Amino acid sequence: MPIIVLFTDFGPSGPYTGQMEVVLRQLAPAHPVINLLSNAPVANPRASSYLLAALRHSFPEDSIFLTVIDPGVGSGRKAVVLRADGQYFVGPDNGLLNTVAVQSRQAQWLEIIWKPEQCSMSFHGRDLFAPVAARLACNTADDLLKPFARHDLAAWPEDLPEVIYFDHYGNAMTGLRYHEDLAGKRLTINGIAMAQANTFSAAAEHQAFWYKNANGLVEIAVNQGSARQQLGLELGDGISFVL
Repeated sequence: MPIIVLFTDFGPSGPYTGQMEVVLRQLAPAHPVINLLSNAPVANPRASSYLLAALRHSFPEDSIFLTVIDPGVGSGRKAVVLRADGQYFVGPDNGLLNTVAVQSRQAQWLEIIWKPEQCSMSFHGRDLFAPVAARLACNTADDLLKPFARHDLAAWPEDLPEVIYFDHYGNAMTGLRYHEDLAGKRLTINGIAMAQANTFSAAAEHQAFWYKNANGLVEIAVNQGSARQQLGLELGDGISFVL
């Protein structure tokens, strides 16, 4: 049975996640709903796209991702569904789904052509995307969608060597997937160089290091400290590697 996965920048408080969940419960009551992430980079679809592309791999085929990082809500941007390697992604066509598409073996884009009778100009997550995600879960969405071709992603990078997310501990996740050519190299960010470590305990207390995180991305951390605070990091800070 398909599960529905929420990926938003709504934050941990406020009514927005609950308002989307109640739509899903009403329209697809038999399908589990998982709130994967509610603190994606606020109003930053580009950074969020690399985070989404990494986190999707924990979920099985047929999973339906309801994704809302949408600073252009109410504008002329399309509402879309992306089918990528058997998973579905529902959300705005603002770059949020692009990294999933370029990293996938197979990707099909569909425009949401259905318009609900009542649709707020400022909350498409509840009024448009959630009903479509529910219909996808119930396999009743065919008449809501129209395929279209994408020819504008050739320049979209598959990896992003910069900070895209800070977790609760202040660890800095980047949009660069780890590969073996990076092993043993020193990472540099904002003029600060650090060595690789496989575990937190392999670094001295309060020492900065980089490692391959559990989602396959290059991440910067400080043992028993916050990389964000100790190193003064910000979203968008670029990284490079030296021998």
